[in-house]
Amino acid sequence: MRTQKYGIDCRKGVLNKGNLYRIERAMKKAMRGEAVTVGFLGGSITQGCLSSTPETCYAYLVYRWWCDKFPASAITYVNAGIGGTTSQFGVARADSDLLSKEIDFTIVEFSVNDKDNEHFLETYEGLIRKIYSYRTEPAVLIVNSVYYSDGANAQAQHVRIGKAYDLPCVSMKPTLYEKVQDGTYTSRDVTEDDLHPNDEGHGLMAEVIISFLEMVYEELQSGDEAADNHLDVQKMTPVTLNAYENSVRYQNDNSETVLTENEGFTADGQPQHDIREIFRRGWTADKKGAHIGFDIEGSCIGVQYRKSVAKPTCVARAVVDGDMDKAVVLDGNFEETWGDSLHLDTIAEHLPYGKHHVDIELIETHEDDKVPFYLVSVIGSGL
Repeated sequence: MRTQKYGIDCRKGVLNKGNLYRIERAMKKAMRGEAVTVGFLGGSITQGCLSSTPETCYAYLVYRWWCDKFPASAITYVNAGIGGTTSQFGVARADSDLLSKEIDFTIVEFSVNDKDNEHFLETYEGLIRKIYSYRTEPAVLIVNSVYYSDGANAQAQHVRIGKAYDLPCVSMKPTLYEKVQDGTYTSRDVTEDDLHPNDEGHGLMAEVIISFLEMVYEELQSGDEAADNHLDVQKMTPVTLNAYENSVRYQNDNSETVLTENEGFTADGQPQHDIREIFRRGWTADKKGAHIGFDIEGSCIGVQYRKSVAKPTCVARAVVDGDMDKAVVLDGNFEETWGDSLHLDTIAEHLPYGKHHVDIELIETHEDDKVPFYLVSVIGSGL
């Protein structure tokens, strides 16, 4: 065990034990030999960035624990991690990428992509409520990753939601990161970039999570079963304004009823075969003055677009309800070097509920643009 080698106390990672009824129910289902689906929703760490193979990612290792622990059950693995994404996008894609797979148990991990602020407290609450209230009643385990350079993450926001809904929360900050702080190992022993774990880091992360699952299993085996807390999320008063629980993502294949005008934007007809083919089903434009309009229902609006490492490229502007004073610049030029980013900007938040007009226009192009501007989607929330 890697954690034993480094003296990591996995119990310190349990920030909230929560009600274990749904996890135990999934385990009992597996013990009966019934099929169980385990899901993972998150960013690049969940996707497995910097693990040497998909099989050395923490998510796959946790899935393997389910397989080994319950050999009579057919365990299905759903990895819905997409690099560089937050819980704001997570709630908009939860149905298609996770819940539609009829999951029994899921880990949610967005604590290094979400910022430690009230906005992401609200988007995260919407995501947790959406998953927990799904008809299959999946078990939810909140997992907090960490920046190994300074210990930063959105743990305070996420655990606040976990405690409000009596959900288990497990963190890498008081476990893996603590050992960087006390000199047991350096950050380079577990990560190449102070964020994404290497195989050693993924293995340690998996062991912290598995330690919690083993504890749940042992309590179940001893007869100390959790009582059903009968948590009806829809009857609970949200911690936040909860405008993001119901979100709709519009792309070129489902926008007929909301697309109001289009001059100079071309629909991308490339098929999307995998959720990580992120620049699909959107629109491209490369001429200054090209514009596209939508009537979006809700109270919050987000725009997804490509920030490209191939520079220079185009710059657009998003305006809601003609309010130029609150226009948002959508700069397609990405200042980092790790690859093109699926960027999500909130262009309006907590407007009066209703139909709001969104106009997106190219305001800056260059003769030597390397790639066109790529509008991936418009997301309406607060429905």
